[in-house]
Amino acid sequence: MLDTPIRALLLDMDGVLYHGSTLLPGAQALLERLSGIPHLFLTNNPRRTPEAIAARLAAIGLPRPDPSQVLTSALATAAHLARLKPGFRWFAIGEGGLEAALTAAGGQHDPRRADFVVVGEGLGIDFDNLTTAINLILKQGARLVVTNPDASVDDHHEGAHRVLPGGGALVAPIAVACEVEPLVIGKPEPALFEMACARLGCEPADCLMIGDRPDTDIAGALAVGMRAALVRSGRFRPGAAWPDSLPRPHWDAPDLPHLLRMLEPWLP
Repeated sequence: MLDTPIRALLLDMDGVLYHGSTLLPGAQALLERLSGIPHLFLTNNPRRTPEAIAARLAAIGLPRPDPSQVLTSALATAAHLARLKPGFRWFAIGEGGLEAALTAAGGQHDPRRADFVVVGEGLGIDFDNLTTAINLILKQGARLVVTNPDASVDDHHEGAHRVLPGGGALVAPIAVACEVEPLVIGKPEPALFEMACARLGCEPADCLMIGDRPDTDIAGALAVGMRAALVRSGRFRPGAAWPDSLPRPHWDAPDLPHLLRMLEPWLP
């Protein structure tokens, strides 16, 4: 695999390009180097629409991508459900990016007869919504779906780092109450990677995933046959021991400047 050039790239964002509103060293240089190479921005975060994410990248000083270059776990979830059942009915616990994706895929919000209970991230989980979700599954036969399996995610608020519950944590009360396993869509599951390859028009073997999480970015990319590069600028820091249960990436760098130098021989 390493004998052939990289023809396309997938970039995780938070922890790779920025922390909160602060650009990480090498982010601008990386995107300048990739300006003539097909690439997409990939995120397990379902909270924002692609348009909002593109605006956020521009606001922190990066080139504003076309929204079509941004793929979220919400988009992958909506596309997958539309394939399973065109015109599906949904009840969602999450924020606007998730609801917008489900609607754009032809889904209809229906808290009484939903085919799918979809759990994302962010605001929206409370006792009433949990009760609605549980009864849709137990009484109506709705299928439980979660946009991403992350137990926790990093966030920055008023300049300070904090940890938020991820999709995996937020779906857990419903899964426990109903004694069911949710259908998981985001990284490391293949749906988001497969959607990215389809949009780029490339085979997985020709694509490189750059991410900061061994359990989602790296494990998921390797499972579908992509090359993978870890940058240790997120929660997984330089010097941290590699988890024994996870496959190793092709490249492992402390930051983006080091990674770009390592990748140069394989870039067009």
